[in-house]
Amino acid sequence: MEVKVGTCGWSVKGGKGAYYRTFHVIELQETFYKLPKVETVERWRSEAPEGFEFVVKAWQALTHPAGSPTWRRVGGPPRWGRVEGFGHLRPTEENFKAWEKVLGICRALGSRIIIIQTPPSFGYSEENIANVRGFISSVERKGLLLGWEPRGTWNQHQRETASLCQGLSLMHVMDPFRRPPFTETNTVYFRLHGIGKGETSYSYRYTNGDLKNLLSIVENQGAREVYVMFNNVTMAEDALKFKDLLERSAHGL
Repeated sequence: MEVKVGTCGWSVKGGKGAYYRTFHVIELQETFYKLPKVETVERWRSEAPEGFEFVVKAWQALTHPAGSPTWRRVGGPPRWGRVEGFGHLRPTEENFKAWEKVLGICRALGSRIIIIQTPPSFGYSEENIANVRGFISSVERKGLLLGWEPRGTWNQHQRETASLCQGLSLMHVMDPFRRPPFTETNTVYFRLHGIGKGETSYSYRYTNGDLKNLLSIVENQGAREVYVMFNNVTMAEDALKFKDLLERSAHGL
């Protein structure tokens, strides 16, 4: 089993060069808020060392409707479509066009994984099940693995969510300190948001005991590869500690 450790965003002091020297994979957050230009990500790809992996977090145009607070950071949804056509994985012309733009970024980066994070407002319902099925079954994947991190009430419907993931060949993305994967896949993708109440506790700093527990969780996965992506305030420090722990374990130390 291959374990890949990184963070959700450029977390290492010293910029991208320092990150490349520390980790071998990153989950890009820029692609969620506002898609960068293709020329920009092509430069990132050319600057990165051989074998470095870019995971793309899907653009919020696909998942978050116009009223979502995440749009405030970039001045709202794109102007080239109907506002009501964006978000919640609706099978609309706007979302399909947004998907093609995300694919263009993936091609430029040589990415193999897209992470789709839906907000709590996109909860479990028959309408949203239909949205997921209608959208995901209609888009081209171009050989990409799609991971879905459902938030909100989906997590109270494990069987139905697992069935949806299995039927659409989606990886169930989750925080392993909150719940196990709902499905068995060759690739497992963990996003760690801190330990505490609710779905996120970004200010949490992982203890050595936490990281040992995480190591045990990872080692008990029956997958071919496991991504361990930290997404808290101290993500770089915590990810580096876990990477060192993983290496010591591999050498029996």
